[in-house]
Amino acid sequence: MLSVFRHSAYRNLFTAQVVALLGTGLLTVGLGLLAFDVAGARAGAVLGTALTIKMVAYVFVAPLMAALVEHLPRKGVLVGADLVRVAIALSLPFIDQVWQIYALVFVLQSASATFTPAFQALIPVVLPEERDYTKALSLSRLAYDLESLVSPLLAAALLAVTSYHNLFVGTMVGFLVSAAMVLATRLPTPPTSPAHGSLLHRTTLGTRIFQRESALRGLMVLNLVVAAATALVLVNTVVYARDLFDGSNTDVAIALAFYGAGSMLVAFIAPRVLERMPDRTFMLIGGTIVPLGLVGAALIAPTGAPWLLLLGLWFALGIGTSMISTPSSRLLRRVATDKTRSYLFTAQFSLSHACFMLTYPVAGWVGAAAGQTAAALILGALALAGTITAVSVWPSESAGAPVGAPEVTGDMRSRR
Repeated sequence: MLSVFRHSAYRNLFTAQVVALLGTGLLTVGLGLLAFDVAGARAGAVLGTALTIKMVAYVFVAPLMAALVEHLPRKGVLVGADLVRVAIALSLPFIDQVWQIYALVFVLQSASATFTPAFQALIPVVLPEERDYTKALSLSRLAYDLESLVSPLLAAALLAVTSYHNLFVGTMVGFLVSAAMVLATRLPTPPTSPAHGSLLHRTTLGTRIFQRESALRGLMVLNLVVAAATALVLVNTVVYARDLFDGSNTDVAIALAFYGAGSMLVAFIAPRVLERMPDRTFMLIGGTIVPLGLVGAALIAPTGAPWLLLLGLWFALGIGTSMISTPSSRLLRRVATDKTRSYLFTAQFSLSHACFMLTYPVAGWVGAAAGQTAAALILGALALAGTITAVSVWPSESAGAPVGAPEVTGDMRSRR
């Protein structure tokens, strides 16, 4: 897996990703505690609303910005987005009103919606060989998982000696280092062509390709499975740990770390397993694990179950979501051409986060109004529906073979 680090551009970009993710991880913990400090027992509802606003930015800002910046230098786009995120992170410690949380979250996540798809679309250009790209996907998943593991533990250590407001300083440092690493990297220049079609056509191109390809249709509904589990973990871990289990801020961080550890396990084994197992099979196994884990979370909410059982369920949910997420970009790479790559990665970014516009309110609002059992059961039902639909719309015979791009190119010609 580590052989891809021989590419200096990828090595620098991966380092930038890791440090930015560590900063984002501190932000996740700090934002949850900030919501609890401002809103008390309704922290889950406030955090659910804030994360829903984040998804609105991801869904609607990402495709628009992809179309607007497609011919701008990639380095300028990435660094500019990082600097906006630095400025917002500096503002978070001074928040004392709920509406301020909502406003700053929207600006922060609009910058992330510009940065992340542009960053992801660069990696297959840096690593054109599929074997290398698969290793990079596992390393990327591992980076996310290490963030889920290390950031909460780092947050727990910092919380033992300082206020949670200082976690936002770590967020700022992470984005600054990310910007510096991008500036220091000689980035490849993806092939470009003059923009064709209206802004609306270019904004929706990736989504239309998703609708046409069976593998991407399967990915589209499996995104809902990932969103169901992730929403429960990110929104309601603080409620499970602090309220239902009468724990501490450190327990919140530990529970999040177990979720990250399960995902990290999959990142380690994925490159070898995917050499023998079709992506479809691997992803659908993950789609089966997630609904079972969510039902387990519903069952333990009112029972006073052992704390270790909650940690085990969070570990299983991490495994299930990672089995879906890790191979997903392989499907995009097989479909993409040089002309459509950025649009496809942006569409996946936007469509996957659109699912959170449903699951975050369920986790936050239903959890606050009807209890954690109801929220987890509804999320489990959504995850099960997503898995069943994926089996139907993604035939097994299309799982292993790359899907061709001629139809995509033809679509662009027909629109010129």
